[in-house]
Amino acid sequence: MTFADLGLSDELLKAVAEAGYDTPTPIQAQAIPSVLMMRDIIGIAQTGTGKTAGFVLPMIDILAHGRARALMPRSLILEPTRELAAQVAENFEKYGKYHKLSMALLIGGVQMGDQVKALEKGVDVLIATPGRLMDLFQRGKILLNGCSMLVIDEADRMLDMGFIPDIEEICTKLPAQRQTLLFSATMPAPIKKLSDRFLSNPKSIEVARPATASINITQRLVKVDSRKKRDVLRAMLAADDVVSAVIFCNRKTTVRELNKSLQRHGFRSGEIHGDIDQSARIAELERFRTGGVNILVASDVAARGLDIKGVSHVFNFDAPWHPDDYVHRIGRTGRAGAKGVAYTFVTSEDAEAIDNIQKLIGQKIEAIGAQAVEAEKEDRREEKPRKRDRPVSEGKAAQRAEPQPVPTPARGRRRDMADEGPDEGWNGPVPEFLSVGFDF
Repeated sequence: MTFADLGLSDELLKAVAEAGYDTPTPIQAQAIPSVLMMRDIIGIAQTGTGKTAGFVLPMIDILAHGRARALMPRSLILEPTRELAAQVAENFEKYGKYHKLSMALLIGGVQMGDQVKALEKGVDVLIATPGRLMDLFQRGKILLNGCSMLVIDEADRMLDMGFIPDIEEICTKLPAQRQTLLFSATMPAPIKKLSDRFLSNPKSIEVARPATASINITQRLVKVDSRKKRDVLRAMLAADDVVSAVIFCNRKTTVRELNKSLQRHGFRSGEIHGDIDQSARIAELERFRTGGVNILVASDVAARGLDIKGVSHVFNFDAPWHPDDYVHRIGRTGRAGAKGVAYTFVTSEDAEAIDNIQKLIGQKIEAIGAQAVEAEKEDRREEKPRKRDRPVSEGKAAQRAEPQPVPTPARGRRRDMADEGPDEGWNGPVPEFLSVGFDF
């Protein structure tokens, strides 16, 4: 099957071909015809399966007919994070270059004035995060009663971030007669409830079992002492096959500290987390995409949906607290049919988290490194006797057998010690006052 078999326009097929694609992914092949038929969709697909194009492509053809009005977007795409929203906007620009569609990106962390101006001109496609959208709606800067198409992307991530009440309120502001597309990697009960309430006779498309990792990704658990994490990570990053890597940490402070440590050791690394403003985050991602840095240390703000080609490895420096996050983290590699490797560092405190991950994905992840750690401990044990040139037990016996030196009198004791040379704690000249003896 090719994209030409899906019923897309010639202009759209030309843009897709110029982007280097000719064969649709399973989610695209199943979703695109149904979206063009104006059906509601529930799409269950793991990250990296191409679901963004699965709704962007048919939306462009549907919106090609019609005209935008001021403050009234014709379609709305809700994304959980700024990065995902920006990525969807890039997709619209890439695939819609032969269509005269207007688009606005409504996200936090940037000036609101420019966004309001774009809305006042009228937009065909509005891509937004729920928080900024609700803010402008409450200010009276946007009207949603002209929106005929709604996309709720990464719905399970919306749930994790507490956006479901906002989404429910947004849905009540939209026309009852509309087309709604809901995409999610998993289908927890609250998302099922949301779909039952706001979707009309939806077609359900599932191209992968919920919360499964891509078969293109080789997964490994690395057993490591928590104090040795950085040492082990640097050794693994130095391997020849690590072309580019995303390293995930649970805390923003860990992201900052680890990035500084890697830079001190000569690695080309950058960082991205929630405390960095939007312009800096975009700039850092662009540096990673273009090869300015080949290692990106990130918090879970970057775990969902970021499509960065060529990521060869993912390292979970911290085992994720939530099992769902594991699937999305490792999904940054092995994208678009490529092979990838994902390592998760495991300490003694992570046993429960790893059990939950393995239950969620339905498979046991191979553990490595346990023997290497034990061997390292043995090496350290063997190094101690070598430093003393004899076994410890023999040394104690010899110490008991040898005659002990007779203590020297107090007078001249400091001089005698000085003559033998300074001890290990001092390698400079001996101060004069240490050469003076005292009589008691």
